[in-house]
Order: sequence, then structure tokens, then C-alpha cells
Amino acid sequence: MNAITPITTTLKDWETDQEVRWCPGCGDYAILKAVQRTLPELGADPANTVFVSGIGCSSRFPYYVESYGFHTIHGRAPAFATGIKLANPQLDVWLVTGDGDGMSIGGNHTMHVLRRNLDCQILLFNNEIYGLTKGQYSPTSRQGTTSPTTPLGSVDRPASPCAFALGAGARFIARGFDVSKELPNVLKAAYQHKGAAFVEIFQNCIVYNKDVFNDFAAPKGAEDRQLWLANGEPMLFAKGTQGIALDTEKLTLKVVDVVDGDWQSAGVIVHDVTNRSIAHMLVEMPFGPFPMALGVLYDDPRPTFEAAVMAERAKASAGKEPNLAKLLAKGQTWTVEDSGPEL
Repeated sequence: MNAITPITTTLKDWETDQEVRWCPGCGDYAILKAVQRTLPELGADPANTVFVSGIGCSSRFPYYVESYGFHTIHGRAPAFATGIKLANPQLDVWLVTGDGDGMSIGGNHTMHVLRRNLDCQILLFNNEIYGLTKGQYSPTSRQGTTSPTTPLGSVDRPASPCAFALGAGARFIARGFDVSKELPNVLKAAYQHKGAAFVEIFQNCIVYNKDVFNDFAAPKGAEDRQLWLANGEPMLFAKGTQGIALDTEKLTLKVVDVVDGDWQSAGVIVHDVTNRSIAHMLVEMPFGPFPMALGVLYDDPRPTFEAAVMAERAKASAGKEPNLAKLLAKGQTWTVEDSGPEL
């Protein structure tokens, strides 16, 4: 496959003439701007870019990005994205979904696009609620969430999108949140990964689940509860006064204090994005006792699905003449002779 030449664009080149219609204050606005600002920095080409979505508030996304786009059916965006990428592997494919669309009706489709390792960016907007259909609880809603379908509070244990993605065999896992200034860097890392890049984006639903992420994502005062991961850097948070270390007896993570910046003596882990075992621990760290792990948690590429399919097609067709008539006549075929009129 030929490399794509980056082109020069601006934010305006990625904005459409469509009125952006989400609830005032919705986190989707911030995510949209983050994507539109990031695409020019990637050298992406609108004529070579496709946004694919399913059903939900997040799935309006293709209307608002000046590129090719498909607004598909509930939970099936990964199937469409797979067909698009196989038809033209040169396309930049972005898949936009939500916690209901991608983790409930589309859970199996999400699993398969991840294990196959299709080269695409998967942005899962997680607001822990069904917003478009008026506030029912979703697979990621917390226990005790009250909604029209759980008036006494949800008793379900919530699903973890990143843990699900790791379990499905994803080779890139990252997290961000809607109003974070670091979100564009997460998007860039996902784009640079060749394969299925899964990004969970915590997104505030201003109407049905307002400020549910404020403990770590509030515009002010929550920075001490965010662990922004960087490959090769120590896992420090709270302005460097605390860090994450490995409890060697229990083989679990623990929070340690860092005195005078001496994180080595405190045993703070240096982040290695290829360490799958630590990635599992990071995505399952309970928020409260621990900070929220954000940024690139895991990044360990392997050959992509479409590359394998293209290689298989090339091998199967090598040295063969593209002759449809001969193909149809090959194998178990016969000719019925006219034996005259029936008696």
C-alpha cells in the first residue's frame, strides 16, 4: 500500500455548513473542536477521510466534519468501517460511537473490529447514559444511577470500555475527556498507531447525567486526581507529590507519596506502553483510592487486518487471468442439449 502524502489544511477546511445541534453545554462540542483542530496537524486530507457512526448523540459527528461520512445503523458502524477499509485501504477511517451504541447493541461488532485489528481510530464517547433516547441507564452507568428504566437505582455493575477493549485483543488503548487540553495529543497518538486504536472519551451529558465526571474532569481543582501517562515517564500525579507503584506482594498497584521529587526511591513505575499487564491494572484502578488513568495506556502494534486480506488476495490472484467466462465454466458445469419438442 502506498504512503499517503500529508496536505496542509486549516480548522475551517474541516467545518461543514451544517448547524451543529447538540444540547447547549454538551461535551460533544468540545470533542468535535478537538478533532477538527487535530486533523490539520496530522496532515489529513478531507478527500481521503471517512467518519463512520452508528446511532446516538455522538453519531451526529459525520454531519459536522467536512469529509466523507456514513451515519449507519445502531451498533453496526464497525461493520461498515471494515467494508470501507477493505474496499480502499488508503482511506483514513474514524469510527465514532457511544457507550450505548458501542458497548450494548454493538458490543459484538466492537469486539470483532478490535480483535481483527482494522486500521482505524475508534472514538467511544462515554457519558454513562443513553442521551438521545432520553436518559435511560447504559452499560457504563454506575451502580445506583436513577433513570427512567432504573427509577430505584441501577443494580448493574458497569462495564469498563477500556477493559473490554483489552480483553478483545486491542493493541492501542487510550483515555481522555471532552474539555481536556490533552485530548488532541491522545487523538494524534491514536492516528499514528497502525491498527485499531481505541480511545474512550469521557463526555459530559449536560441534561441526563450532568457533571458525573467532575471528580477528575472539572475545569478547575480536579487536576490532582488525573494521572496523565507518557511513555518512558514516571507515573506521577498531584503535582508530582504522589505516584503509582507496584505492590510486589499482592501484585497490584498502590499509591505512594513522593518526597522532594525522589520518585525512584518511592518505587514509582515508569510507564511502558507495551506492557499489557500494567495496562490491565491501569484501566481497572478504582477511581477514588486512585487517580483516573488518562492518555495512552497501551500501544503495541501488530499487522493490520486489511494488510493481511490484501496479501491473501494478491497471493490468490497471482499468475491468474481475470476471465469471468472461464471462471463460470470451470468445475461442475454441463450443457443441456435440446432433445426436441416434449411428447
